[in-house]
Amino acid sequence: MTADTLAKLDLPSLNQMFESADPARIVEWSVAQFGEDLLMSSSFGEDSAALIHMAHRIKPGIRIIFVNTGYHFPETHAFLEQLRLRFNLNIWTYRTRNDPIAYLHHAGEENPAWRKDITACCAANKNEPFQRAMKELAPKGWLRGIRRDEAKTRAGRQFIEWNQGYNCHAISPLLNWTAREVHAYLKQHDLPRHPLWEKGYASIGCNPLSCTRPIGEGEDPRSGRWAGQDKVECGINQYKNSLDSANL
Repeated sequence: MTADTLAKLDLPSLNQMFESADPARIVEWSVAQFGEDLLMSSSFGEDSAALIHMAHRIKPGIRIIFVNTGYHFPETHAFLEQLRLRFNLNIWTYRTRNDPIAYLHHAGEENPAWRKDITACCAANKNEPFQRAMKELAPKGWLRGIRRDEAKTRAGRQFIEWNQGYNCHAISPLLNWTAREVHAYLKQHDLPRHPLWEKGYASIGCNPLSCTRPIGEGEDPRSGRWAGQDKVECGINQYKNSLDSANL
């Protein structure tokens, strides 16, 4: 795909069309538009099997970026392997450059179960590896699993956006779905949830209690991430986005 072809994408019209489109149709469009220059990312979190299954059915062997921060739950690694073996997934793991124990020491983080500087840890151990992955793999299209109902920072997102930082189009097929619709898809296709979901973890990131905790009855699903902090995003999905670029 040439730069001229990409420049002709009419994002306002596409986003208007995608508002009423089934997520699988958006994935199909993405595969047809970007071909081998399309990849996806996954945290292998609570509902990740839905988009992985959808993308894999339409484009078997699609590259999947997984960032190994060094602080994931053991259950997350087990879940990744479960899905890898079931679908023969093409997972590209990018690791933090830091030794997990050495990072805590040098950052002055005395308690492995709690981060005093959550933003710095995300930047060093999650955002940097992802930025490195996107620079090395240089996709033209990037499938991601964000939904508008997950956080206030995602309520205004569009199905396809130009991301200046990653120099590619970010596509969010599940954007309009609710948790109910995602879970219905998982049930329909006999797909597993993350093992910690049954233990009250509704949104799963790294394992320090400051970053991921189970939620109580009636709590917002996202409230278990960085509880008590102003932080609601790790930064990957907010990296130099241009939300209103129609002609690139």
